[in-house]
Amino acid sequence: MQLVLLALVGYGIVAGQPKPITNGSVGLLVTFLPAVVQRNYNIALDPWLALWITTAVFLHTLGSAGLYGQVGWWDHLTHAMSASLIAAFGYTTARTIDLHSDEVHIPGRVFFVYIFVVVLSFGVIWELFEFGLDIIATETGVTMPLAQHGLDDTVRDTMFNSLGALLVAAFGQAHLTNVAETLRERLFVID
Repeated sequence: MQLVLLALVGYGIVAGQPKPITNGSVGLLVTFLPAVVQRNYNIALDPWLALWITTAVFLHTLGSAGLYGQVGWWDHLTHAMSASLIAAFGYTTARTIDLHSDEVHIPGRVFFVYIFVVVLSFGVIWELFEFGLDIIATETGVTMPLAQHGLDDTVRDTMFNSLGALLVAAFGQAHLTNVAETLRERLFVID
């Protein structure tokens, strides 16, 4: 996947197209996060978790390279995938704090609602960001790496964000609790 992302960046440079350069570069940097986390914090991510992160970035970058316009469901797939990552990050962060602090206790059934609300909030911020980029593009004539395609697109994006959040809220707790426990052990001094 990293080689394909690198090829997209190279294509963008040769063709003089900023969109593949920007999205490919950001995507490529994100794919190195699991290795950086392991090197800097001695936290080895589960290979499936690293693949999840890399796949989400990879699919988005391929979408911005042309698949969003050619494959109708590609945007839905990437929104569900990205939302599931945001949900996993939100759950892992909250669970790590819950495990670490005696003052904070979050009941298991509340995590479901918490994950869902975090993802929806992030999705709203993302859609506002895309809307802002559209305004800047209209005013300046500069092509932006992300775009909003109307109200229908925003509503569909929110629906697929919700689907990704629901999947992690329903099934992610069983798989992400170990990640939270590892983070707690590595990042916090345990008395």
